[in-house]
Amino acid sequence: MSAEATNPATPGPVAGPAARWRARIDLRRLGRAALLGPAARDRLPDAIGHVAEAHRAHYPDADLEPLRRAWVLAESSHRGQMRKSGEPYITHPLAVTLILAELGAETTTLTASLLHDTVEDTEVTLDQVGEEFGAEVRFLVDGVTKLEKVDYGAAAEPETFRKMLVATGNDVRVMSIKLADRLHNMRTLGVMRPEKQARIAKVTRDVLIPLAERLGVQALKTELEDLVFAILHPEEYEHTRELIVDNASRADDPLAEIADEVRGVLREAGIPAEVVIRPRHFVSVHRTARKRGRLRGADFGRLLVLVGEDADCYAVLGELHTCMTPVVSEFKDFIAVPKFNLYQSLHTAVARGDGQVVEVLIRTHQMHKVAEAGVVALGNPYASPSDPSEEQSANPDEERVDPTRPGWLSRLLDWQAAAPDADTFWSTLREDLAQDREITVFRPDGGTLGLPEGATCVDAAYAQYGEDAHACLGARVNGRLATLSTVLRDGDTVQLLMGQDPAAEPSKEWLEHAHTPAARIAIQRWIATHPSHEASEEAGERSGTTGVTAEEAQGAPAAQAARGDTNSFRPSAAEPSAADTPDSVGGNIGEPQSPDDQAAVAVVDQPGATVRLAGCCTPVPPDEITGFAVRGGVVTVHRVECDAVTRMKDAGRKEVGVRWGDTAECRVTLFAESFGRPHLLADLTEAMAGEGAEIVSATVEPPSQQRVRHTYTVQLPDAAQLPALMRAMRNVAGVYDVSRAQTPAV
Repeated sequence: MSAEATNPATPGPVAGPAARWRARIDLRRLGRAALLGPAARDRLPDAIGHVAEAHRAHYPDADLEPLRRAWVLAESSHRGQMRKSGEPYITHPLAVTLILAELGAETTTLTASLLHDTVEDTEVTLDQVGEEFGAEVRFLVDGVTKLEKVDYGAAAEPETFRKMLVATGNDVRVMSIKLADRLHNMRTLGVMRPEKQARIAKVTRDVLIPLAERLGVQALKTELEDLVFAILHPEEYEHTRELIVDNASRADDPLAEIADEVRGVLREAGIPAEVVIRPRHFVSVHRTARKRGRLRGADFGRLLVLVGEDADCYAVLGELHTCMTPVVSEFKDFIAVPKFNLYQSLHTAVARGDGQVVEVLIRTHQMHKVAEAGVVALGNPYASPSDPSEEQSANPDEERVDPTRPGWLSRLLDWQAAAPDADTFWSTLREDLAQDREITVFRPDGGTLGLPEGATCVDAAYAQYGEDAHACLGARVNGRLATLSTVLRDGDTVQLLMGQDPAAEPSKEWLEHAHTPAARIAIQRWIATHPSHEASEEAGERSGTTGVTAEEAQGAPAAQAARGDTNSFRPSAAEPSAADTPDSVGGNIGEPQSPDDQAAVAVVDQPGATVRLAGCCTPVPPDEITGFAVRGGVVTVHRVECDAVTRMKDAGRKEVGVRWGDTAECRVTLFAESFGRPHLLADLTEAMAGEGAEIVSATVEPPSQQRVRHTYTVQLPDAAQLPALMRAMRNVAGVYDVSRAQTPAV
């Protein structure tokens, strides 16, 4: 452990009127408690009496005997060791334990905290800790000891940070002790060289502060932010401090005035509530000043309303919005939809007559405890359900599953296990930690997914299905078909369309749209273990068959190859033939038809005329049809609902009567809309062959936004088979629409 002295730049409480703002847990109080004096062995030493007092405030019936024994062992083991500041070393584990006690950590965590440096820095062994204090304490001390061996140097960051998470195991209490340890060391960083102070502050900023945020330990996170701010930005820190001091010296206090008004409103409504003023910490004031420019009195803090029950929170909200002027755009409900780090609260704002806006937080006392302490407030996750104070014995080597662990930490541990290498894990984790905001999207079954701002349907798929998301074909967002690259917004409803192929493969393109570690790591892991697939994709791109592999384009289903259609798959949409008539707007689809290759027979009441089925709508029996005479004695036959019919009639062209003959065979052009996926073309043509369709020609357009458009001209022995053919095509995984050829109106 580092041995540091007090940092003179450490943000401390501002003297004067600002003292009345202290509403949050005071972690600095007694941070350098007096050392052990002569004491009888049967009572707590004076030095940890403050820890016991803080602990009993949260756990009135706690057994303090383990703390007494841990103190005796820690003090005797560290005796003679000094910090660089000249203080006895025992002041450090004592201060760390006090921080955790103030936050509401349970007895086992506090016991391990007192002992967290003994195995690393003294003659005490891990086995001794286990024999004296049990498996739980042994497990926690072992985890923290491993964390202390982590080198945060830039070259070692990826692998050592991954080891840090492995050392944490599945027990968030290990990380809680580490965060409290870092907080005390940051408070006492002043004797270090400036360059070392900056290095430690940067790692704290980039890794530990985001971890504290995601674990919900706001009390630690905000103080760490201020300490880092003071070291890395001393001039801006000093300017912010002056702003706070100047505001504290004001004669009037708009926050106090609004607080009194809110108390009166709630008193008249008969709602028992505690209303306190929460000052913004230094970094928050700095950010607010950069956002709003000149700060006014109400910008230096928020109001916190604490009530007994969840229903009271909404009652308070209703009274405030009824009796005061609400700023509706500032309302957020984190009770109905908690944040990923367990945070729950109602956020709103009210406007004063002078234009100042006061932010108001409304929560229960229990919500407030969790908001401040996060995972620390969860207590012992291994306590017996019948007796929360009783700890279950556990084998330190067994895999541990924490039922109260926040979802984000669960995912984090899954990422580190799934990442193909440390660098991949590190880069994706750093990106995730850099995310400031989270959105909530809803599943059709009413469940929710917490995702970072900017997440796409790709991220939603992997958040919901893990590696099974490789089979995802597309999505519907708020009921509308959407590509997997679609960026989601807070409150969207997302229905993921999943294929059934257990060997489904993700697209390499998905990496461009994946923002969460879960998605990126799963895709990268699959690509790393299937290098041959990547090579075949590149070959397919070079051959021009975008959206399908080269093997599919050249050898797709055997049934078709047997028919000799070796040139039927072309890389792009067919161009209109020069032989197409002017009324066949857009040209025939596929190979141009000649009078001799018609399948279905249309009869025209015009001697000597040649009948041609229009390529724009490819009519087949029993479609209702009409005809128009064109050059060369040809009559083109259209479906009556074809857009070309409307245009020609509007232009004054005369219709020619036509009807179907006796032949049941037909040739028709179909459009298939699909999401891009490997082997789709083979599956689709196989389904068509299964319905007796002979593919005359087919084109596959280059994918656009992960959607692929296929055009098939097929020959059917009986026109009555057309509905069954279209149903079979729609049933192919990835195909979301099949339609008859129809030239769009212009």
